[in-house]
Amino acid sequence: MQRFDRYGIGIGLGVVLPLLFCVLYISNYHLGYLFQSLGSMSYPIISKLLLLSVFPNLALIFVFYTTDTWKLSKGVLMGAFPYMIAAVIFSSL
Repeated sequence: MQRFDRYGIGIGLGVVLPLLFCVLYISNYHLGYLFQSLGSMSYPIISKLLLLSVFPNLALIFVFYTTDTWKLSKGVLMGAFPYMIAAVIFSSL
């Protein structure tokens, strides 16, 4: 596991995992039509969805900390920041 202990891999996982979670969540609960019909009033829902999408990253950070791959866990945490920043931006609109 130590050979995969790189920041780039962690950042990649940190960016892709929430995106995948959002896509699966929207398709599973059929929220696409809701976002289309609400238009700009759906920004608070999008904000909460972005915050919810970071939770799988937290589980992954815990797994990487227990396996002593510190760079991977820091990279996953850095990859989660754009989603948290976007959630703050969407909540202020």
